[in-house]
Amino acid sequence: MESSANEFLRGTLKTIVLKLLAEQGRMYGYEITQSVKERTSGQITLTFGALYPVLHKLEQEGLLVTESQEVDGRLRKYYSLTPTGNKAAEQKVSEFEQFMEAMRVLLLPPPSLIPGI
Repeated sequence: MESSANEFLRGTLKTIVLKLLAEQGRMYGYEITQSVKERTSGQITLTFGALYPVLHKLEQEGLLVTESQEVDGRLRKYYSLTPTGNKAAEQKVSEFEQFMEAMRVLLLPPPSLIPGI
């Protein structure tokens, strides 16, 4: 499942990150990876190599801002959404929900193939 999940993941990373930040307010990279892992019972794992380019791109697009904070003597970078990022999160989630519904319909057998219909 992992290789298939990774294939599907590439097209949804922005949506995942935006959704998590919209829910949590602010998060740091490791926290994002662990949240995804926990919520999916380990079926989806984000690597830092996949996550950080997405975070940087979202920052360049003006959808998130960063704040550095010292934690246990180390500098930790927190990410949070801008107002534009919050709107983008809503839009991306809505678009993905529509896509999932279209896929569900597409993957169901046509009514003519269902016995008794």
